[in-house]
Amino acid sequence: MDYILEILPALLDGAFMTLKVFIFTLLGSIPLGILVAFALQTNFKPLQFLINIYIWLMRGTPLLLQLIFVFYGLPLIGVVFERYDAALFAFILNYAAYFAEIFRGGIQSIPEGQYEAAKVLRLTKFQTVSKIILPQVIKVVLPSIGNEVINLVKDTSLIYVLGLGDLLRAGKIAMSRDVSLLPLVLVGIIYLLLTAVLTLASKKLEKHYQYYK
Repeated sequence: MDYILEILPALLDGAFMTLKVFIFTLLGSIPLGILVAFALQTNFKPLQFLINIYIWLMRGTPLLLQLIFVFYGLPLIGVVFERYDAALFAFILNYAAYFAEIFRGGIQSIPEGQYEAAKVLRLTKFQTVSKIILPQVIKVVLPSIGNEVINLVKDTSLIYVLGLGDLLRAGKIAMSRDVSLLPLVLVGIIYLLLTAVLTLASKKLEKHYQYYK
């Protein structure tokens, strides 16, 4: 117990960094993913082509490679990020692509009659999207969004490659220093607690949106 109390502050500091990356990635990637999904519905072919290339690149290459490219590759063309900013930039771009595909599927599941009804009611495009389409889309995509959110918690461990002190890195340092697997056991427990909280929150959100039937 004394050993656990000794290493716990370092693990909690790492968990704080993990949560920072997690929260700010969600705040940036979900709105961006929604915008990209709606942009894909336009008839402007050049825009559709560019967006599809972006999604293909983000989904077709490992997030670890994207992190390395943003931090070590972009400076070669004069674009320099701090370690934390590079991690956040790569995570937001990556997860926005996944969320865009999820929301695109949700948007396409909405019957055409919903749009026609909105025109009859003389709703503006913004009112149609915000009051009619988006609430239904959110209900449809919530399970998939929940899965991606849980994946994001685990993917934050990749920021070690940029030298950031996340939860897993703190555990690995303690393990190497003390030649003990206990730090990694504690890391696993903290990840399990985080995913359990997110799973419960996701279930509550799904239940909340059940009134759209």
